[in-house]
Amino acid sequence: MTPSTSNTLTDQHHDLLRGIVVEVLEIEDGELAETDSLVDVHGADSLLAIEILARIERDLSIDVPQAELLEMVTLEGIYTVVARHVAEGRNA
Repeated sequence: MTPSTSNTLTDQHHDLLRGIVVEVLEIEDGELAETDSLVDVHGADSLLAIEILARIERDLSIDVPQAELLEMVTLEGIYTVVARHVAEGRNA
């Protein structure tokens, strides 16, 4: 996790994001490490990635362009992208 991520996202954000990924991928929480490839380790495909993105946008009331899915290949990557958009929302 980058310092900017830890400064922007709360523990509740981390728990929410982890919960979304676990639920969409239909895995147990203990099966998901922050650096696991969601595609290679957990078999996520493009439809699941879009579902994760849609849930994040809805639950956090942020807008994340689909092009940023390329960065969101791990939970750590999701934290980074979401932190950037949460920070932008706070600065708006």
